[in-house]
Amino acid sequence: MADEPQKKPHLSALVGHTNGLTKPASLAAAATRAGGGGGGSATASSKKLVIKNFRERPKLPDNYTQDTWQKLHEAVGAIQSSISIKYNLEELYQAVENLCSYKVSATLYKQLRQVCEDHVKAQILQFREYPFLVHRNDSLDSLLFLKKINKCWQDHCRQMIMIRSIFLFLDRTYVLQNSMLPSIWDMGLELFRNHVISDKQVQNKTIDGILLLIERERNGEAVDRSLLRSLLSMLSDLQQVYKESFEQRFLEETNCLYAAEGQRLMQEREVPEYLHHVSKRLEEEGDRVITYLDHSTQKPLIACVEKQLLGEHLSAILQKGLDNLLDENRISDLTQMYQLFSRVKGGQQILLQHWSEYIKNFGTTIVVNPEKDKDMVQELLDFKDKVDHIIEVCFQKNEKFINLMKESFETFINKRPNKPAELIAKYVDSKLRAGNKEATDEELERILDKIMIIFRFIHGKDVFEAFYKKDLAKRLLVGKSASVDAEKSMLSKLKHECGAAFTSKLEGMFKDMELSKDVMVQFKQYMQNQSDPGNIDLTVNILTMGYWPTYTPMEVHLNSEMIKLQEVFKTFYLGKHSGRKLQWQTTLGHAVLKAEFKEGKKEFQVSLFQTLVLLMFNEGDEFSFEEIKMATGV
Repeated sequence: MADEPQKKPHLSALVGHTNGLTKPASLAAAATRAGGGGGGSATASSKKLVIKNFRERPKLPDNYTQDTWQKLHEAVGAIQSSISIKYNLEELYQAVENLCSYKVSATLYKQLRQVCEDHVKAQILQFREYPFLVHRNDSLDSLLFLKKINKCWQDHCRQMIMIRSIFLFLDRTYVLQNSMLPSIWDMGLELFRNHVISDKQVQNKTIDGILLLIERERNGEAVDRSLLRSLLSMLSDLQQVYKESFEQRFLEETNCLYAAEGQRLMQEREVPEYLHHVSKRLEEEGDRVITYLDHSTQKPLIACVEKQLLGEHLSAILQKGLDNLLDENRISDLTQMYQLFSRVKGGQQILLQHWSEYIKNFGTTIVVNPEKDKDMVQELLDFKDKVDHIIEVCFQKNEKFINLMKESFETFINKRPNKPAELIAKYVDSKLRAGNKEATDEELERILDKIMIIFRFIHGKDVFEAFYKKDLAKRLLVGKSASVDAEKSMLSKLKHECGAAFTSKLEGMFKDMELSKDVMVQFKQYMQNQSDPGNIDLTVNILTMGYWPTYTPMEVHLNSEMIKLQEVFKTFYLGKHSGRKLQWQTTLGHAVLKAEFKEGKKEFQVSLFQTLVLLMFNEGDEFSFEEIKMATGV
């Protein structure tokens, strides 16, 4: 008898644990009593208990496996019936561990699967009894069915979580070591898929109901999104059910819906409203993916909406509304159009083509109409500002749109050869001429920069040069230039754009004006040494013929005092520069005349020809046209 406690401690521990006992001393005492000796407790208290390391695992008590499984079976049944479990969960977990330790894992797994399968099979009956002959549009019946299937699914998930927690040791040992076996959770999914959701009636009714709810939501109704989320999560968890049975039908119905909607709304709505609707639909579908659809559906779903609402109508949208949006400078609508077209294959390309056509058509109306010549350059500048703003704000500074805009400007601005070049030169003259109070120096610089952009597009740059040189000469010779700095800035821009050869003569004109100032300082000193300096204050600009525009000489009848001064200057200049020839350009002359009237003194700033005419009235009060013509030689 004394040897028995040493032979059975391990068995006592196993039995004890299944009964919720945890202390080894108590287990040993229980084992001693089981052996039939009345002095078991005295032995336990007086002798040290030694547990030897047996080479062979002791046998389980008779009926232990069967009794333990019965207990586990009852616990699983209680979970599936949603009633309280009689046993402690820790006790049940330990029971599973004990069974696994004694190589009954395979049997345990099969038994558990069978119990779960029997329960899941029983669930299908409630759906088979459900009235399936109701039309899909009976949304109330459909909704009740969806709630019923969702409750069944939620109950199943909750049950499998609890069952797995009890059989966790089995799941983490035996199942993990057998790759062919599904985990307990996956086994539960497999059973639900095979026996509930794979039932054709149940599956069709479920998917019909889900699609009906989505359709109602798309039509603006409020639906139970949490129900949709739960059901679609169920289909996703059941592996291929979501892809093969739901997603395919969902995308087909989405395609049909938006194909019809696109056709109808393109007829009913103006382009801005239609684009707003497309954006709204894309946003709604994106929200559906976030809220209840599987993430994998996003790409084909959005592609479907884009194709049916945008891709099929790209040309129609542009033909119907682009010109109007551009004419009215509808920035937000153009931004939305660009963003939407950028989403669709070929969208940007067709938008580019229509953008180019618009620029060429609109620009041509500015350039080819002679009635618009007066405002042509300003309209070109305004139009360029407008398209630049659209590219920057609406088209995200897209290089393709910038480059095509430049090509389009170059195309239309040269449809009328030479005239734009001439008018641009005259426009620059109007800005650089004295008396232009429209702009500060900074604003003038910005205007010149914008002019240079338009200048780049014209082919007839030699025509521009001719007119620019003529106007520059007039500004310099008559002293009408608003700012030397602005003149030189413009010259620098032209040099940078066209090269030094283009501006060499223009630079020569400035050089002549600088040298003429030096000559006049010397001439003033020379005149102070003359016995009769006269009443006229003469200023002469010495022009190098190759630099300046070609002027036709005109012989006019100057008065004697003017002729005398001319000769004095000629003697002075040729005395310093022998071998040179002076040719007087009377067409470029100007004068300031002082006049005395009864009301007071006045000064006239006039050309040399006007001077000759006015001086005649010192000799008389009235002259005929022929008399003036003969007297002045003009």
